[in-house]
Amino acid sequence: MTKCETRFQGLPPEPPWRSPTARELYTQPLPALGLIDRALTRSLGYFVLPRFASICGLEHVAPASDPFVLALNHATRFEALALPALLMYHRGGRRVHFLADWNFQMIPGIGMLYRRSGAIVVMRKSARPRFLNALKPLYAHVEPSHQRALAHLQSGRSVGIFPEGTVNRDPERLLRGRLGAARLSLEAGVPVVPGGIRIIGGGARRPQLQLDLGAPLHPDERREGSVTRAEVRAWHDRIMTEIARLSGKAWEPLPQEPRHGTP
Repeated sequence: MTKCETRFQGLPPEPPWRSPTARELYTQPLPALGLIDRALTRSLGYFVLPRFASICGLEHVAPASDPFVLALNHATRFEALALPALLMYHRGGRRVHFLADWNFQMIPGIGMLYRRSGAIVVMRKSARPRFLNALKPLYAHVEPSHQRALAHLQSGRSVGIFPEGTVNRDPERLLRGRLGAARLSLEAGVPVVPGGIRIIGGGARRPQLQLDLGAPLHPDERREGSVTRAEVRAWHDRIMTEIARLSGKAWEPLPQEPRHGTP
């Protein structure tokens, strides 16, 4: 019995996850997508969906729940491709716009998939090898990634973020994480859907994943963009604590920042 099936005490268990058959995959209606994107989603799903050993909580990311910020731990690079495909398949083609590093767009095929999935390009990181940074201006956007993500949320579209900011292969502890998911949630007044990803087998090359999506976390009220760092930090701590529970990892917040005028 999976963690998902025992999570809700007193309620009947969710049906266990089963990867769709080829017939189901290629006949699933995807009304929100055009012909090319339907073909890409189904083809990618054929390869990535069988890698999920179990999934629960998909009802929390149904199209009727838009907009929300989906925030998950980042266990493997594979998730950056698998999760957008999984969500598009189960949401009838409705995208969740994930924040993604700019340098992945230089990889043939991967860059095309990122663009078709509506990824929000983040320019923070440096490329490897470093000489590829000369190409960085070709992928830059006129607006910062935070503003583009906020615009999606304000227009009713959902956004996906890995708050750890990088792949974290530590099986026991989460990274402290960046504050972007918490800030977006508070500024847009939308809930955060926390998610936990566990590697449960399959080897280093083809890991099998368990995905557990938790119930939405709702901010107290909409701040209309005027949020303090203390508010963001407190909301971030709550989000990361829930991600830690769902992923089966430990997480420790940063020490509280001293107030102005105190040592």
